Amino acid sequence: QVQLVESGGGLGQPGGSLRLSCAASRDIFSFNAMAWYRQAPGNQREYLARITSDGTTNYAGSVEGRFTISRDNAENAVYLQMNSLKPEDTAVYYCRAELLVAGRWDGFWGQGTQVTVSS
Repeated sequence: QVQLVESGGGLGQPGGSLRLSCAASRDIFSFNAMAWYRQAPGNQREYLARITSDGTTNYAGSVEGRFTISRDNAENAVYLQMNSLKPEDTAVYYCRAELLVAGRWDGFWGQGTQVTVSS
């Protein structure tokens, strides 16, 4: 069990940047990976990026080259740097602490933080 608290959401300008943070209540190194997802109104939750315990990163095609995931094991935190924001990036963004179980990613969710991209 772990509590995850996202922060850093808010209003962003098209073409601008936002940085999301996720603070964990316990050692994130004990999880196989940390990840970010998002959910826009009327849509399913969408995978964005993952960083494993050895620092390997993976991105969804929709954000690769614009978003960067990073982690600070000493601070038990994971971050999502979002650049070149687009209106379609508007969504609730969720952090997840993940374990690889029988070939599938499972884990614990944060409560989410709203990101709105608008001029």
